[in-house]
Amino acid sequence: MPLLSGSLLAYSSPHCNPLNAVRSRKMADIHLAWASSQTEQLACFSLMQALRPHLTDGEQFVRQVQRQAQHGYRLLAAWQEGMAIGLAGYRLQENLVYGRFLYVDDLVCQADVRGQGIGDRLMQAMYQEAARERCAHLVLDSALSNVLAHRFYFRQGLLARALRFSAPIHCGEVL
Repeated sequence: MPLLSGSLLAYSSPHCNPLNAVRSRKMADIHLAWASSQTEQLACFSLMQALRPHLTDGEQFVRQVQRQAQHGYRLLAAWQEGMAIGLAGYRLQENLVYGRFLYVDDLVCQADVRGQGIGDRLMQAMYQEAARERCAHLVLDSALSNVLAHRFYFRQGLLARALRFSAPIHCGEVL
């Protein structure tokens, strides 16, 4: 079971460490930092586009992130050699169901680095941020068809507790 040590994961026993020495060196080169500037956000575009294929324009993506930031959205990225290889977009919310909670809007890693602990580090950072902000819960949505993500979330301690229903709203149309 990983224990948090600063912003890095430390393991309680070397026998339960899933990372070999080479992978550990590579992981040491990765740091987590917020993508606050427009340049940093633009550097996250292609990775976000892998998760959200309907996004087609980097500049429009940056404007959207900036608008969402006015309502508390933050983008945390895993950076390696100036490239975003993983990211988590999140915001703090409060409602009558969960009280104060951290909602993870977006979580994605480059396909070629999946299984190397980057998603774990991003999720641990989300848990740390939720605790720091005195949240009662960490919440996220996942497509019903995304079974691999579900396995990852279960390993992260998340449980499926609800279904979310949605319908598009067409201006001027009455149901």
